[in-house]
Amino acid sequence: MSDETASATQLAPAHADAIEIFAEVLAQSEDEGLVDDFYSRLCEGITRCTALRRVVIFRYDSARRRIVVAGAYGVDLALFAGGFFSVETAALAREALEQDRVIETSEDLEHRLPADYVALLAARTVVCSPMSARGRWMGVILGDRGDEGPPLTASEREVLWILGKMAALAAMARAATRQHERAVALEERIDLAREVHERVVQRLFGASLALSGDQPFDEETRRRCAEEVQAALADLRTAMQRPLGRSAAATQTTLAEEVVRLAHAHPELGIVVDDGPIVAPPSLEPLAQSVLAEAIRNVAKHTHATRVGVHTEMSDGTFVLEVINDGVPATVSGPAGMGLRLAGFEALQAGGLLEFGARGGDRWQIRLVLPFEEQ
Repeated sequence: MSDETASATQLAPAHADAIEIFAEVLAQSEDEGLVDDFYSRLCEGITRCTALRRVVIFRYDSARRRIVVAGAYGVDLALFAGGFFSVETAALAREALEQDRVIETSEDLEHRLPADYVALLAARTVVCSPMSARGRWMGVILGDRGDEGPPLTASEREVLWILGKMAALAAMARAATRQHERAVALEERIDLAREVHERVVQRLFGASLALSGDQPFDEETRRRCAEEVQAALADLRTAMQRPLGRSAAATQTTLAEEVVRLAHAHPELGIVVDDGPIVAPPSLEPLAQSVLAEAIRNVAKHTHATRVGVHTEMSDGTFVLEVINDGVPATVSGPAGMGLRLAGFEALQAGGLLEFGARGGDRWQIRLVLPFEEQ
């Protein structure tokens, strides 16, 4: 038997173990309705089939636009609360992703991973497995085997690598589902536009032709025009009861945390909190965070801001979010971007409004006002 055949025979059980563990974790999460607990269950499964005793999964969250701790086993997730992670501050993770292989090392951990977490977790030997598929980096699996644990075997490395691929595919599948949902929402908006055009605009166009004639109107013509206008109004009222635009994606973070994250991500903008803490009703968190993110994107792209003030108010059943920045060029002109216009549709759908524009000098303000039910 050749060495290659022997190696394949040796690693075959690892493939079966990885598939069985992933299937078990996936089935438990779906049966119990704990989709968000999927990654922590996967971390626990990894400890059952490898020498690792503590495991943490980091993944990229497109909704929050940041790398987050998705799950852990043997480690308190509270240790990572408020942390900011990136491949720039974790050279070991970048190395594992670029080389698409499992790396086990105890050398220079303070410089290859965020030093504060290395010290906090007292890790001496770290294992890093990539979560990537089709060239897309979805995250990494980090773990340690403790002081007494033996080095990982080839079979254990294979299990980790396979589970990383499966977890990446699962993340991509969820992203594809969200893309499908957005496509459905877009189709609904197109249907709305078509319905308004065919049922409302056409009726009003016919009535306008009848009313624009030079001949005096008889009673029958007046009655027909009134009926057409009333029918058009009824059709428009029915159409406007449908969603006007996209719905903000659900979020597991808060507006206050998002302000801190954006301030960390854009230190050059001088993002600060004005007049008290940042608060938002839980039901309005997704929309408020969407508007805030769009506001900061516009500031970073179109201005030379040195200060961005963020302020919120909640009183008498009304929530207000204001973002005011300086550094607006005097030559700024033209219509608002698509992002702000879509955010305006979201605000209308929620029964509120979104205002934006110059506020004197070089300042620009975005103001979101939404109603909410006080508890």
